[in-house]
Amino acid sequence: MLEQAMKDQVISVFSNLEQNYTLKVEVSESHKNKTELLQLLEDVASCSDKITLEVEAGSALEFTILKNNEDTNIAFRAVPTGHEFTTLLLAILNLDGKGKNIPDTAIIDKIKQINVPVQLKSYISLTCTNCPEVVQALNLITLFNPNVQHQIIDGAINKDEVDALNIQAVPSVYANGEALHVGRASLGELLSKLEKQLGVSGNVTAQGATKNYDVVVVGGGPAGVSSAVYSARKGFKVAIVAEKVGGQVTETVSIENMISVPKTTGAELSANLMKHLQDYPIDVLENRMVESVKLENGIKKLSTSLGEKIETPALIIATGASWRKLGVPGESEYIGSGVAFCTHCDGPFYKDKKVVVVGGGNSGLEAAIDLSAIAKEVTVLEFMDTLKGDQVLQDKLSTLPNVKIITNAQTLAVDGDGAKVTGIKYKDRVSEQEHEIITDGIFVQIGLKANSGAFADVVETNRMGEILIDATCRTNVAGVYAAGDVSVVPYKQIVIAMGEGSKAALSAFEDQIKGLQLAG
Repeated sequence: MLEQAMKDQVISVFSNLEQNYTLKVEVSESHKNKTELLQLLEDVASCSDKITLEVEAGSALEFTILKNNEDTNIAFRAVPTGHEFTTLLLAILNLDGKGKNIPDTAIIDKIKQINVPVQLKSYISLTCTNCPEVVQALNLITLFNPNVQHQIIDGAINKDEVDALNIQAVPSVYANGEALHVGRASLGELLSKLEKQLGVSGNVTAQGATKNYDVVVVGGGPAGVSSAVYSARKGFKVAIVAEKVGGQVTETVSIENMISVPKTTGAELSANLMKHLQDYPIDVLENRMVESVKLENGIKKLSTSLGEKIETPALIIATGASWRKLGVPGESEYIGSGVAFCTHCDGPFYKDKKVVVVGGGNSGLEAAIDLSAIAKEVTVLEFMDTLKGDQVLQDKLSTLPNVKIITNAQTLAVDGDGAKVTGIKYKDRVSEQEHEIITDGIFVQIGLKANSGAFADVVETNRMGEILIDATCRTNVAGVYAAGDVSVVPYKQIVIAMGEGSKAALSAFEDQIKGLQLAG
């Protein structure tokens, strides 16, 4: 099943395994995916003398990973090909104490504080680009806490179960039978949600003394990484605090406007950003957020979601932006049950169904084009009187017979039957008449909002929450800078964010040099 080139890569990946692993399969003789699963696992096992395959008769299709003949609490009810093949390999590496995704001590301690039994189930699709990050994060929680069990469930193979739960978006995560999360998420976010649902505390305030740095960068996207690298190259002691290195970039499937790099993906670029950080003595503090900032005699005092205390004279805010929500009745209630944000992940659930795309900018038009190949009918709702997307996208849309465009449409509410979306209400802004569209799914594509909430009381922002900066990325507060999508800089693009990040770092360097000169 695996081509020789792929086998050679897997052999290299597993060359330093220290413990023994068993892929224990339980599968019914008649299961249609039996042959595919066994061929895959036989190929994986053949890549290392530390891995063996054991097959038993079962009632469905499932395999678990044993370490030195002991259950690791990680199970796959799936044939982990596609995006999830990496998840299988990484699970074995992580169990062996290897892999660049292993969290720092503070996160591990937080995981260990879960003191009640937890059964996690993550429902995934092999075509979902967001699923591996979530599944791999849940595997890490399982790895560091014996109270936790995790099943990775392919919705296509276990369709009856998915239908019974009315799952219409992936990844969908359940904890002890209750919905926990839908969509992309970092390890830190999942851990916080799990603690809240279980009613356990995971504060790590006893981690030690306050950490001090010359420069602290908040945010791990292109702007944040650029800031950290430039600051480190100036000889500063630097920390970068982020939910995940890569930030919003990790949600991007294809990137074709990175000058000198004709084509890449969000996953590849994020990996390269992390690799660049690791070339310098930068403390990468992932899986946490800055919750508050206090100013005292020129020092910025930060508190993180882990309870950590960090101090610095120079703070660079590069927290980027996130998908904007409609903010109408019914939207939050039906996220994952008809309301979605990612067409690549959730589009397949709407094959031959009716869908609505809210938003007529580039992201909305691209979503409509993607969905037109899957759905029976696509309706685009745009608030303004004309579409705002690029003309090339509008031209493409005009050739699609199953796409309808409605402008001057103000979304009023999302309707549902208690289990799933049934329709969407909007008002014609010209006639003032209200209308309802009967639909199976709603994809929200109305742009981004600045992630500036933790800093709103520290620096000036505009009405949209973007941090006000001058041409050098300086804010109204001395020693505080902002870069990238969280700021007012126009044109939210990766290359612009990288440039702004380096500019912020250079401004911080210049200010600190001036400060030393004045002090001297």
